Amino acid sequence: MVSGPGTTADRPSRFSGPEAKRIGRFLLAGGFAALVNWGARFPLNAVMPFGASVVAAYAIGMVVGFFLYRFFVFEAHEGRASDQLWKFILVNIVGAAEVWALALFFVHVAAPAIGWTLWVEPLAHAAAIGIGAATSYVGHRLLTFRGIG
Repeated sequence: MVSGPGTTADRPSRFSGPEAKRIGRFLLAGGFAALVNWGARFPLNAVMPFGASVVAAYAIGMVVGFFLYRFFVFEAHEGRASDQLWKFILVNIVGAAEVWALALFFVHVAAPAIGWTLWVEPLAHAAAIGIGAATSYVGHRLLTFRGIG
């Protein structure tokens, strides 16, 4: 293997040091916000249809997520909260649409196609939240809290 200036061996990994720690904190904070999101859907689903309860629960998780991401993950106390908030909402509108579409796809298309009948809505919602987490991290890192840390 050739090693020298400019080779892969000399460049730090994109996911080492501070970025790896940030991703870890994002997973913890996002996991908690996702748990709030997922858990909120159950009582909401008692008073509204599944699709609407997914969106309402996402909004509740989003409020929790903003504060956790701002102070715990990206340590963005110094930035203007109003600037971060509108970008956070924009990223989460995309994320909410993604989670909603995936949850409905899993419930109405994927589950029936494979004959899946056990806990379809809770598992479909959880899977959709998990998939949406990856795109949310990228969106928040590149837009909401860009240049922080």
